[in-house]
Amino acid sequence: MSSSQLKTITLKRGKEESLLRFHPWVFSGAIASLPDGLEEGETVRVEASDGRCLGTGHYEIGSIAVRMLENTDSAIDGNFYASRLRHAWDLRRRLGLIRPDNSTFRLVHGEGDFLPGCVVDIYGDTAVLQAHSPGMHYARLTIAEELTRLPDAGIKNVYYKSETTLPFKARLDPVNDYIIGGYNTNIAIENGLKFNIDWLKGQKTGFFVDQRDNRSLLQKYSAGARVLNMFCYTGGFSVYSMRGGAELVHSVDSSAKAITLTDANIELNFPGDTRHKSFAEDAFKYLAKVEKGAYDLIILDPPAFAKHRSAIRNAMIGYRRLNAAAFEKIAPGGVLFTFSCSQAISKEQFRLAVFTAAAMSGRRVRILHQLTQPADHPVNIYHPEGEYLKGLVLYVE
Repeated sequence: MSSSQLKTITLKRGKEESLLRFHPWVFSGAIASLPDGLEEGETVRVEASDGRCLGTGHYEIGSIAVRMLENTDSAIDGNFYASRLRHAWDLRRRLGLIRPDNSTFRLVHGEGDFLPGCVVDIYGDTAVLQAHSPGMHYARLTIAEELTRLPDAGIKNVYYKSETTLPFKARLDPVNDYIIGGYNTNIAIENGLKFNIDWLKGQKTGFFVDQRDNRSLLQKYSAGARVLNMFCYTGGFSVYSMRGGAELVHSVDSSAKAITLTDANIELNFPGDTRHKSFAEDAFKYLAKVEKGAYDLIILDPPAFAKHRSAIRNAMIGYRRLNAAAFEKIAPGGVLFTFSCSQAISKEQFRLAVFTAAAMSGRRVRILHQLTQPADHPVNIYHPEGEYLKGLVLYVE
């Protein structure tokens, strides 16, 4: 559909400034008027109060009213999605992620790849597509078709997984299922290691692709180490520690299903290796009973403690408690990898929580690395909200 056929949303006077600075969101408070008969998920044209066209985007009901797709008067059709996907694929090739020993990466990271509300993770010949906006839900069939047409990508299956990511009030009733193709294998390769990816029932798209580079860094610290991987989920950090030559690796998660998946991934890469043990237990309870000095490499990668700004205070308390427990128990000369994936928590706030925990322990602590999300989770420079993963690697005396 050409932009001239689209319904038009008009902004209040002066509210076009953020779009002129290429921010990809229009907030509901900036809108002067909505056209009659506008449906949630429709592609709309956005105009300034003086009639200037500011671009096109997807409309939705909520504080974010429009997610901008183009800042020009352009059509949003199959060619648009094909172009965006090709650019995303070319970037991943440039990043060196498309290799025989690596078939696991993020192809589309929402605003970071100029497709707000859309996430695509690649696991071998399967793409897992996730919509975070009604507009992307309605575009899912077009996106799936264009994914299979990407030159040299070899994508044969597209699984749609949006039951938990779309706004409940939109009443879209999405069903997690294959749009194209079907189940072939759920084993994918990351940096030469094999992983069972549970995109059918697992969290997110089935695997936390965003920790790939940080897992590789952990491997370098693992030789001869006694490793504790808290909130292990699929055991990614544990598998890399095993390859790094750890003396022992203990994986902890409150979910018995996660522990089963971790054990399967260890067995897939290191069959019969007795260095690994797993425990289905609450993280805080496990740390409370651990002897001081039992581990000299600890990973803390909890789920998001704050998904909204209203939860920041409690999240900060949670991060302090968790890190304080690790500081208390880690052996002298130990290394702590600690993370926050809460978008609502800033780098400064997370660092303050960890600093406070360190001060409570009374131990000497040095920052070795400051970590973030990898390059296949790019941050649109005009959309700093896209930066969410924060990590510190700490040397504890």
